Amino acid sequence: MSTTDVMDNVDVEKNTESLMTINILYFASLADEAGCHEEKVSIDSSMSLIDLYTQLSQTHRFSRPQSELRVAVNDYFAKWTDPIYDGDSVVFITPVAGG
Repeated sequence: MSTTDVMDNVDVEKNTESLMTINILYFASLADEAGCHEEKVSIDSSMSLIDLYTQLSQTHRFSRPQSELRVAVNDYFAKWTDPIYDGDSVVFITPVAGG
């Protein structure tokens, strides 16, 4: 195996290691706009919750800005600045109206 082949393999391993898989759950209008209630996405391990919502919003053309939503990670309310990890489950929660 040549040095180039070894370096190519190292680069592939780095790319694989820098990705994580996140389970996304959608409810209400976000589920309607996404066309699904759940999806798995592979994202860069450095991505924040804000970046994740921005990316998904562009993909699914969500009508609600991030500032109108709450976020939960692994069944607990989270801050938009909290980290996310491989295998996490993320839910974007729309405002609830009623009385």
